[in-house]
This record gives sequence, C-alpha cells and structure tokens, in this order.
Amino acid sequence: MSTIPTATISRLVTYLRILSDLEAQGIKNTSSEQLAEEALVSAFQVRKDLAYFGRFGTRGAGYTVPTLRRELRRILGLTRAWNVAIVGMGRLGQAIAHYPNFDQYDFIVKAFFDVSSEVVGKEFNKIKVHSMDDLSKIVKEKGIDIGLITVPQGAAQDAADALVGAGVKGILNFAPTIVNVPKDVHVEPVDFLAGLKRLSFYIINPHLKEELTA
Repeated sequence: MSTIPTATISRLVTYLRILSDLEAQGIKNTSSEQLAEEALVSAFQVRKDLAYFGRFGTRGAGYTVPTLRRELRRILGLTRAWNVAIVGMGRLGQAIAHYPNFDQYDFIVKAFFDVSSEVVGKEFNKIKVHSMDDLSKIVKEKGIDIGLITVPQGAAQDAADALVGAGVKGILNFAPTIVNVPKDVHVEPVDFLAGLKRLSFYIINPHLKEELTA
C-alpha cells in the first residue's frame, strides 16, 4: 500500500462518524455527495480517500452504510479494544480521565502515572495512579497500547522515553512540544495553542482558507 496522507486518515475518521450517525437514523444507503456535504469536502475527495483502500461502492447506487462503516472501522483498527494509559495526572490528565465515552469507542483506560507523591496512590474513576518508577511493569501487566502524555512541556520527552521503553507504540501528546521517538512509534500531537494560532490566521485572512486537500 502506498503512503496514505495524514489528512486522508483524519477524513476517514470524519466519514466514520457520519456513517455512524446515518446508521443510527436507520439510513441504509449513502453517496459520496452526501458524505462530502456532511464532511465539508468534495465528492471527488471522498472517492479519492476511499480509493486508497479499495472499492466500496457501486456506480450509480453509492455505498451501503453498514458495510462502509464496518470497512472503515477495520481500516482504522477499531475492530479491537485498545488499552490506554495517561501519564501526568494534573488538571488536564484528570479531565481526560473523567471523559465518559472512552469505552464506547473501544479505548479502555487502564492506568494512570505521575511523579507527584501528592497524586500517586489516588484513584480516579476507580483507577489507581502509579508512580512513574512502576510504569514499565504496569504497562506490561495491563497490556497498554497507547499512552497519553499530559505532563508539562519540560517533562514530555522523559514521559515519551518511558512509554517507548515499556513497549508502547502509540502516543497522544498534549504537551506543547515535539517529542523524539523511534520510527516504529507514532506520535499524534494535540496542541491547543497551535490550533488557536491557526484560527487567528484564518480569521484575519478568510480569503486564504483553502478547500481541504490531501
């Protein structure tokens, strides 16, 4: 399979959400035009994104909603549960820990970690906060697949190193800094300030906003 643009993967997530909503409404069939309208892209873009992974529709008939939804879940790796740990149990970590819908999407929060003696030993949603010294052992015991980094900027690389050293292959990084990891580990950055800066740019330059492309 050729390299898939990151923007395409992001749009697949959007298409999956739309298909889930359609299925919940009892709608059995859809089209690239309908998906495009809901996703705010072109019908050509929808077809191009899906074509990276095969042929899913029928010319003139569109897509069967349950079938395409099932295929997108397979492509996105959502046919199994993923065990999640949060590193950094300050305000952000605690807020994420209380998010109510992780299980609904098969992301199962299994462990919390922190360096502060004031937090270690506490429980959030009946899950204990462990010391960072125990991270490697707990990650292996709990079968952690994905780590969320919610520590201050200066501690992010150490947190990433600890997760990588324990065998975690996926990291969602909320710290406003780049972390260096091996090529076989994928990091998704979540930078609120970067998002706000992009918003400010497009607010003052509305004529420069482009159609979403790969």
